[in-house]
Amino acid sequence: MAGADRKVITSSQAPKPLGAYSLGISVSPGKLVYIAGQVGVDSNGNLAGKGDPAAQTRQALENIGHVLAAAGAGFSDVVEFTTYVVGRSSVQGYLDGRGEIYPTIYPDGEFPTNTLLVVAGLVNEDLLVEIKAVAALP
Repeated sequence: MAGADRKVITSSQAPKPLGAYSLGISVSPGKLVYIAGQVGVDSNGNLAGKGDPAAQTRQALENIGHVLAAAGAGFSDVVEFTTYVVGRSSVQGYLDGRGEIYPTIYPDGEFPTNTLLVVAGLVNEDLLVEIKAVAALP
């Protein structure tokens, strides 16, 4: 499936990304898909890993993949992630979980933009990671 016209933006005058994300992306979408924040809970309501931000990250990304597929899209159509992690102690686990998944969903290394926020908590005290996404379709 051909996605929207999606081009990663770089600039020699801006700092290089600190991780697996792009500074910017330009798109000429025909349709935008907004995906609500996904957490580390599977379709049966089971938490992927209590106290394990890496497992919760993997599950949240898997959930995003399911919603993308239902919209007729894939990870290559994602232009933006917004990620919420509970406490600084969860950041490394999030990065580890993302690092396990990203090579398969972004083999070319052209990552979407991402804003990472460290927050005091999410809707349930056992949730440590929430990721929302925007995808651009042709």
